[in-house]
Amino acid sequence: MMRPLIQRFGLLFLAAYLAAGPAALAVEPGEILADSKLEARAREISTGLRCLVCQNQSIDDSNAELARDLRLVVRERLVKGDTNDQIFDFVAARYGDFVLLRPPFNAKTILLWGGPAGVFVIGLIGVFIYFRRRGTDPVEAAPLTADEERRLNAVLDKETES
Repeated sequence: MMRPLIQRFGLLFLAAYLAAGPAALAVEPGEILADSKLEARAREISTGLRCLVCQNQSIDDSNAELARDLRLVVRERLVKGDTNDQIFDFVAARYGDFVLLRPPFNAKTILLWGGPAGVFVIGLIGVFIYFRRRGTDPVEAAPLTADEERRLNAVLDKETES
């Protein structure tokens, strides 16, 4: 009973490993720095930079040529002694704040940061207005004409007789 369970989980882990494999293989062996601490910093920085070709991946996960070039720039700057912030500033100065997966909060990115909250508030106001108007009857009934009132009385008289 236990052996089939292990085999199933083994297959699950194998499938997860294979699914994550392409992302893990984006950094090519020739790019890896000999100093493991610098390499760890390079990977950390690379996960914070957007691939300008793929746009939904970090340069650490992307196989695009531009992502590879950016990974090399990051490693060159680390070897020169730049801090993480200096590298982010260097790349953002060349490609704009769009390249940062966590862009700074400033005048240029106010819509990026405040946009979702603004849309949510506008939606709440819209829902509030909708339900507020829905509760009131916007159309008043017109008074009955003399003919309509006579026919209504005739129907009501018939029902009371039955």
